[in-house]
Amino acid sequence: MASMNHSHPRRIIRSFLPLDVCKELEFIHKSNCTVGYRPRVFSTTLSHLIATNCPHLIMPFIPLREKLKEKVEEVFGCEYELFVEFTGLISWTKGASIGWHSDDNRPYLRQRDFTAVCYLNTHDEDFRGGIFHFQDGEPANFVPMAGDLVLYTADSCNIHCVDEITDGERLTLTLWFSRNSSHDEDAKLLSLVNQNISDYGHTPCIPLPASGNMYWFPSDPLSDHQRGFDLCFARLFFLGYDIYPSQENACLPEMVLSGDVSDVFTNPVKLARGGKLFSKEFANLLHALQAVQFYNWKQSVLQQSEVTRDTNNVVILSEAQKEEVSNLKQALLSHMQLDENVFCYGKGREGPFDWGCLSAAVTWWEEYMLELHKQLQMHLPLWKDHAFLFSVSSSVTEE
Repeated sequence: MASMNHSHPRRIIRSFLPLDVCKELEFIHKSNCTVGYRPRVFSTTLSHLIATNCPHLIMPFIPLREKLKEKVEEVFGCEYELFVEFTGLISWTKGASIGWHSDDNRPYLRQRDFTAVCYLNTHDEDFRGGIFHFQDGEPANFVPMAGDLVLYTADSCNIHCVDEITDGERLTLTLWFSRNSSHDEDAKLLSLVNQNISDYGHTPCIPLPASGNMYWFPSDPLSDHQRGFDLCFARLFFLGYDIYPSQENACLPEMVLSGDVSDVFTNPVKLARGGKLFSKEFANLLHALQAVQFYNWKQSVLQQSEVTRDTNNVVILSEAQKEEVSNLKQALLSHMQLDENVFCYGKGREGPFDWGCLSAAVTWWEEYMLELHKQLQMHLPLWKDHAFLFSVSSSVTEE
């Protein structure tokens, strides 16, 4: 842990987050993120998770927000309560960088007082480039490692920059804090959760994608955005999956050929790979991506466990089905310009693919989501009473 420099108030804390927490947040981000606030940056905000029928996915963030707020108040000796202004997962891909700036150098950000950045993956293992630099004071440079935390005041004392990402995807959990209660994000989040829960006409835990342009990654940010690709399709594609239209969506290839690739995102699909078809139907591409990313997260655990590897729901594709899968992929790719540099760093490190493990992972995914949903339902009444989001122990609710 670095000592405090009072001229440039900042602190670096190594191994602040456990690696299993980093992996859980990585799963949430890679299965839900949208195009971010600057070119080649992706983001997952709590408000986006709520709006896409996944309010339960904010639950892993609740104890982390509290832990980070307490650490900021401790490190900077705050004699007042801080409020969380923003909580989000942010990843930077090849070509992303940021020049020298301070976090309050824009008028609409002047309310920001402190920044906390938790790194969720590791330089040279998961990405290259992306080293963090402070303009003045010590420590001046920081090489990101999974679990590390950087805290600093969001002012001209801590002007900083980030080197360009040269390969891979650099992932952080970022929180901004303010002394001004009017910028507390809890009120907005609680309002969104209340609305989402009351509108739960949809099956709980099944994601509903936002508008397609939120997932559209332009290959050239300066162009008219016609050239690019859908993030969800790209992540599935580069992980080795093809998509197959479900019986309810048999006309999907024709819709794609007509030029409307957005229908792929919102219609039911199945997954295919290596000449085989997973017969489970997913409500939409986002639903399929969550299951696949959960499999990636839990793959090593599943391979070592005694879990039943059911392959009864995996069938050999017929020649006609293979042709349909191929035609759909070609139709999609003809509308997209996939950039292999964005997602292919470290491709193949996941180990051999196992349909039985994927089938088990889908069951685990459903149990994981339902457990988070139960936690949300347990917390919500007390959140409403206190008008902010906080961790609630089971003993409190039992009383």
